[in-house]
Parts: sequence; C-alpha cells; structure tokens
Amino acid sequence: MNVQHYKERLLELEKTLSARIGRAVADGRQEFIDSAHDVGEAGVADEEASEEFADADRDSIVLKEVRDALARVDNGTFGTCVVDGGPIEEKRLDAVPWTPYCLKHEQLLEASASKTPTL
Repeated sequence: MNVQHYKERLLELEKTLSARIGRAVADGRQEFIDSAHDVGEAGVADEEASEEFADADRDSIVLKEVRDALARVDNGTFGTCVVDGGPIEEKRLDAVPWTPYCLKHEQLLEASASKTPTL
C-alpha cells in the first residue's frame, strides 16, 4: 500500500475542509450582521446562517477524522482497523481515506447505531 499517496490526499482534504469551514463560519456571521439592518428579512437570514453553521459543523467532524487519519499515518497504524488491527481494504481507503475501520467493523458499527431502543 502506498501510504504516502493517502497522506497527500489527506493533507489536501485537511486544507480544503479548513478553508470551507472558515468560509461557512464567515458567511454565517455575515448573515447575522446583514439581518440586523433589515428586520423583515431577519428570519431568512437566521435560517441561512444556521445552514452555514451546520455545514461547518459537518465539515469539522470530517476534518477531525482526517487529522486522526494523519496521526495514524505518522504512528504507522494507517490502513489497519482500530478494532482488531486487521487491514482496511484499499478500495475502502480509496473511497474514504480517513476511515479507521475495515468494512466488517464499519457495518457492525452502523448496524448497532441504527437499532432503536425499545421500551
């Protein structure tokens, strides 16, 4: 496996996500500032600002995962599942280079998360 290839992709993703987060937060703040000038459009501006902040929040989650993957590159554990230390499939890493799980453990995690508790 060419770990350097994944590291370069992850570094590019880190840069892209950081920039997007910065723009989304700035745009959201600008919506609040603009809404102070026109009370009639304040509701619309609040909704748009909320969407910008939600986008930034989602990107922040992925950015943390990207940075965690870069740490795994640095400590030599990139490409191994954090659950059992087995290899993560290269096709999976090509699609989601920041993933810490092999397909089997990702599916188990998703299955357990989708179960709703019963009363």
